[in-house]
Amino acid sequence: MKNRVRELREATGLTQKELGEKVGVSRQAVNAIETGKFDPSIWLAYDLANYFDMRIEELFNFEGSARKRK
Repeated sequence: MKNRVRELREATGLTQKELGEKVGVSRQAVNAIETGKFDPSIWLAYDLANYFDMRIEELFNFEGSARKRK
């Protein structure tokens, strides 16, 4: 699933570690989300979207996701 986490994190001047601390995960977890290697839980997705003051659907792109149901 594609997302805008890296784009928004960099725009706000945060490191992966700083963003992780703000939402309660490790730097490695933030990196894995940014690179698409890990899909966050709904709660983590909510926390990230809330931090960036947007809806989950604005932060994460579900179109074309392998898990998307028809």
